[in-house]
Amino acid sequence: MSGKNTMQEVNEFFDSAASYLNLSAGIRELLKRPWRELKVSLPVKMDSGDIRVFSGYRIQHNASRGPYKGGIRYHPDADMDEVGALASLMTWKTALVDIPFGGAKGGIQCDPSELTINELNRLTRRYTNSVGHLIGVNRDIPAPDLGTNSQTMAWIMDAYGQINGHTPGIVTGKPVSLGGSVGRDSATGRGVVYIMDQTAQNLEINIKNATVVIQGAGQVGMWTAQLAFENGYRVIAISDVNGGIYCSNGLNILDLKEHMSTNNSVIGFPGSETVTNKDILELSCDFLVPAAIDRVINESNVDRIKARVIIEAANHPITTEADSLLLAKGVTIIPDILANAGGVIVSYFEWTQNLYQHQWPEERVAAELERIIMGAYKSVFKLSKDENLSYRLAAYIIGINKVVEASELRGFLNG
Repeated sequence: MSGKNTMQEVNEFFDSAASYLNLSAGIRELLKRPWRELKVSLPVKMDSGDIRVFSGYRIQHNASRGPYKGGIRYHPDADMDEVGALASLMTWKTALVDIPFGGAKGGIQCDPSELTINELNRLTRRYTNSVGHLIGVNRDIPAPDLGTNSQTMAWIMDAYGQINGHTPGIVTGKPVSLGGSVGRDSATGRGVVYIMDQTAQNLEINIKNATVVIQGAGQVGMWTAQLAFENGYRVIAISDVNGGIYCSNGLNILDLKEHMSTNNSVIGFPGSETVTNKDILELSCDFLVPAAIDRVINESNVDRIKARVIIEAANHPITTEADSLLLAKGVTIIPDILANAGGVIVSYFEWTQNLYQHQWPEERVAAELERIIMGAYKSVFKLSKDENLSYRLAAYIIGINKVVEASELRGFLNG
C-alpha cells in the first residue's frame, strides 16, 4: 500500500473534481480544511478499578449547507487523520444527496470488543461531556458508525439530556422507543440494493443470475445481503472479522442470520466453504460490496479483483491508485458518498421526525429513501455519461459544487 494516509487520498479525489470545476487555490483550501478539530482525553474507571485514558475526537468539517452531521466510531485505528477524512466525505455526501447538513465525524481510539457494557457506557458518557459544547440539535448531530450502535446513541442522548433537557434530536440512529426512526437499521443496506438494482438494469445484468460478494457481516453488510437475497440475487460469499464463507450456488441469507444468532459468526454455516477476508475480495462476481473497513482494495490486490461492479458500502474502501487501475480495466465503481448515503438520508428523516415530534411509518421511510438516493444516482449517472467521467468524479463534482454555491451565498468566498 502507498505511503499516503486516508486524508491525502480523499483529497486527491477532491482535487480531481476541483480541477474540473476550475476552483481557485483559495477556495480549494477553504473546502479542504475542517472548520473545527477537537481532541480530548477520556479518563475512564474500568471494572477492575483501574483508570484508563482514551483519546477521543470530533471533527467538524463544513457546515455551509446546514448543521454538522456524522457518526462516531469506536476503533483502535481512529485518529485525527482518519476521522478528518471521514468528516470531509460526510460534507460531500450530504451535499450530493441534497439533504440540509454539513459534514462531521467523531471517534474514540479503542477496541469496543475488549470493553464491558458498563465500561462502554462510562466511556460514552465521558466523551459526550467532553464534546457536549460542540453538539446540538441545530449545530452537530452525531450518529452510529463502526463499533457503535443504537445503544451508544441512547447513552449520548441521556448524558446530553441530563444537562440540556430531553433532546431526542441530538442524535440519530437511536432506539425506536427513544425517538429513533423505523427503517434506520436497514437504511444503508437498502440504499445499496436500490443502487444495485439500477446498476444491473443500466449494465443489462439479469438480477436472477447476478452474483454478489459482500465483505463485512455487520449491520450494513447483513442488510445488504438479506435485501439482495430477497430481490433474487445470488449472494455467493460474505465475511466477518473471523473470515468468510462461500457457496457457488448461493447462500440462504435468512438461514445464515439464524446461524449467526447462535454462533456469532458466519463461519461454520452448513453447505459453505471457508475463505479468508483477503480471498473474498478476489472472487469472481458481478457485484462486490466492501462493507467493512477502508482501503481493503489497494495496490497489493487490485490486479486480482474480478468483480464487474464494486459498490462501496464502506467508506473509502479503494485507494486512489487502485481506483485508477480498476477504472482502466473497465470496472464500474459506485462511490461511497453515493452508495452508502442511505444511512444519513434516514438519519435526516429521524432528525426531522424528532423536531416535529411525530413518527413516519416504515413504508414512507423506504419510499422517501428510494426517491432521494435514486435522484442522486440519476444525477451522477447523467453527468458521468454526458461528460465521460467516472461515477466517483461525477459524484464529487455535484457534491462539491453544491457546497461552493452555499459558501458563496453565505458570503464565505467574497469577504
